[in-house]
Amino acid sequence: MASRALVIVIMAWAFAEAFAGDPSPLQDFCVADLKSPVFVNGFVCKDPKLAVPEDFFFTGLDKPTNTHNRVGFNVTLVNAAMLPGLNTLGISIARLDYAPHGLNPPHTHPRATELFTVIEGSLYVGFVTSNPDNKLFAKILHKGDVFVFPEGLIHFQLNVGETYAVAIAGLSSQNPGVITIADAVFGSKPPISDDVLTKAFQVGKEIIEELEAPFK
Repeated sequence: MASRALVIVIMAWAFAEAFAGDPSPLQDFCVADLKSPVFVNGFVCKDPKLAVPEDFFFTGLDKPTNTHNRVGFNVTLVNAAMLPGLNTLGISIARLDYAPHGLNPPHTHPRATELFTVIEGSLYVGFVTSNPDNKLFAKILHKGDVFVFPEGLIHFQLNVGETYAVAIAGLSSQNPGVITIADAVFGSKPPISDDVLTKAFQVGKEIIEELEAPFK
């Protein structure tokens, strides 16, 4: 009986591992052929004999980006589309720039856990657990501090300092994706029915229209 239970546990663990993230590579590397017309889950590999050092190289992550927008935030994501050598390796990296009081609004990465490191400044960060608890885990981070946002959970970062802030994020997918909650709910195309939104948020139609206005 014990051996059967052990087999079940091992099979469950193997099943979980198989679906825990991006597919594992079956060769040393699979440099993305970004010009291929073939559509697969990821990118088609180019002939490894044609790989060059530049396929594994990206430059410019040291450069600040423009944060003159409505939230005072910008991100430079280096994924497999930007760095072809990342294809099938299950990782990506991002630089995040924040103006004073800039916000990376509540969002999720549907395919990745995020390991977040503050390089400059002070940031109030947090994530919310799934229903029914919806518990907030939040903390103010300073230079050198690290925080993790579990895969799929809503999270955010707010610059609470008077100077620009910078962070670097490692993500456990070559293409983590991002769903910004406000953009998705109030800026969908075509718009979500007001009947849905008024009932979901328990407010009147005029408030929903006011919330939708900046996203139109």
